[in-house]
Amino acid sequence: MDTQSNALVQVIDISKIYNPGENEVRALDHVSLTINEGEFVAIIGQSGSGKSTLMNMLGCLDTPTDGTYMLHGIDVSHMSDDEQSDVRNREIGFIFQGFNLIPSLTALENVELPLIYRDVPKKQRREMASEALDKVGLKHRMDHKPSELSGGQQQRVAIARAIAQAPPILLADEPTGNLDSASSHEIIDIIKAIHAEGRTVILITHDPGIALQAKRIITISDGHIEDDRINEKSDI
Repeated sequence: MDTQSNALVQVIDISKIYNPGENEVRALDHVSLTINEGEFVAIIGQSGSGKSTLMNMLGCLDTPTDGTYMLHGIDVSHMSDDEQSDVRNREIGFIFQGFNLIPSLTALENVELPLIYRDVPKKQRREMASEALDKVGLKHRMDHKPSELSGGQQQRVAIARAIAQAPPILLADEPTGNLDSASSHEIIDIIKAIHAEGRTVILITHDPGIALQAKRIITISDGHIEDDRINEKSDI
């Protein structure tokens, strides 16, 4: 993929090396890719392929050993933890396989949490959280705690939390990994609807069926990009 003026993500010759020296592990080995605004991309690979390391780089959860990561035209490769945290809060909504909800908080309070970190005033963040829950079809369950919700509903709360602040990028790491097939379809449909609103979606998965929902599929193996193609069968 060529670098274009609407590039949102630019990964340039990135490597991530653990245990440098004799027993070093190259989790990523000179990886380059560009993701443009508004794309829906699946990154697929088996366990140990490097896809989780790549996700951590894209999500500003880790820094590369070598190479450059440009996000919205800003070099975030070697920022401090605090600087990366600010970028994450502003640019990226995360959806994780394990939901990562706080058990003692209601659905609404869980969705509000990142907005508190962003100093959004109470009335405004309540409105934003309520609207996000409405988008995922859970406004009627917003006073329920995670233990009172099904797995699919908990993941929908997690999606609402990710989109409440309307970040440019939605980064979904195995978002259907803990769900049955019916709930998985629901979650993918919601993610597609969010993409249709103009969000850039990056979906990390080991499941070829899930990857086929994306418009572009990047296959990673042994720390290298093995394939990067447009999915002609996608309905996006």
